[in-house]
Amino acid sequence: MHTYQILTKRPERALEVSHKVQWTNNIWQGTSVENNRVTGRIDILREIPAKVRFISCEPLIGPLNDLNLLGIHWVIVGGESGPGSRKMEEQWVRDIQVQCAASEVAFFFKQWGGVHKHLTGRLLDGKEWSEFPV
Repeated sequence: MHTYQILTKRPERALEVSHKVQWTNNIWQGTSVENNRVTGRIDILREIPAKVRFISCEPLIGPLNDLNLLGIHWVIVGGESGPGSRKMEEQWVRDIQVQCAASEVAFFFKQWGGVHKHLTGRLLDGKEWSEFPV
């Protein structure tokens, strides 16, 4: 069975149409949260009756220190890539990983990013984080 990961920066729109969706286990709903300015998207996402709700912090362009992960099953973090990409701070990633562990939320670290992302890799504290929701 395929898993469909629906990602939006407009969870309010997804919520408007969510009553029309038959939320089977293989349809996951997510929202992008790149910095503290848009954490309100998480509150809206929480109202969508998907079996798995996830946050994509990619590209992470600022710290996310006080995430409310209640009702969230998965967090993906990654840096911006390509020419002109903004640097992601290691502590920002570490802080999110710690919050996920404390809330028992799966954590997936995708990449550090940068102009040559293949050179920066995806290790955080010497470990690849590839958790998925149960």
